[in-house]
Amino acid sequence: MTSEPTVLAFDTSAAHCAAALLLGGQIVAENREEMGRGQAERLMPMLGALLDEAGAVWEELDAVAVGIGPGNFTGIRISVAAARGLALSLGIPAIGVSEFEALRGPGGLHDSRPELVSLRSSRRGADVVVQMFDGAAPAGKPVELAVYDDAEALRARLAHVPAGVPVVGAEAGALNTVLNEDRDAGDVPFAAYCMACMGGPAAAIARVAAEKLRMGQPGPRPAPLYIRPADAAPSKEPPPVILP
Repeated sequence: MTSEPTVLAFDTSAAHCAAALLLGGQIVAENREEMGRGQAERLMPMLGALLDEAGAVWEELDAVAVGIGPGNFTGIRISVAAARGLALSLGIPAIGVSEFEALRGPGGLHDSRPELVSLRSSRRGADVVVQMFDGAAPAGKPVELAVYDDAEALRARLAHVPAGVPVVGAEAGALNTVLNEDRDAGDVPFAAYCMACMGGPAAAIARVAAEKLRMGQPGPRPAPLYIRPADAAPSKEPPPVILP
């Protein structure tokens, strides 16, 4: 696809419900509401209102895009399920975009250099969660880190990251110091910016998804990106008896 695709993007991976409409290469409508719960009930009305605001209809969409995490277990499941359902009903691709990809922006899909991307973590005992990229593709699994704990332990957890790799995102300066201290890497660039610098999560997701679509690489259907397994344990109670 070489023309500018129309993409409706949304994200409920954190304590918010966010959506953006990319039309003609521009974000023409956007909304974000902070909420700890209720995303499942709020998401579809928000998407409909966004299309109405822009004077667009569902049938004009080339794709839907969704934030796949990392983030809140329930929130990610809500938006991923919604994206899959919309894609199926509209006959268009559903494109999953991780927060790491969103922070890198569309240019990250064309980057050939290695890069360490860092996101702020909301989990107790962790400051950030980092993902190594080998060019455009993620390399390995995300790792949660306590940046200001023991430097040697932190450096050991980042042993897979080569010396001199640029760091972008949360706590980039501190991570850069830990990674390259005593490694004779010289001056290594780093950039401490956040999702707000990218225009918010939904807008960033929309732009990356549109670039994937233009490249003809929408990817597999969206699936949640979890850092840890779900905290919920299976019920110890016996299942109810279903009467005939």
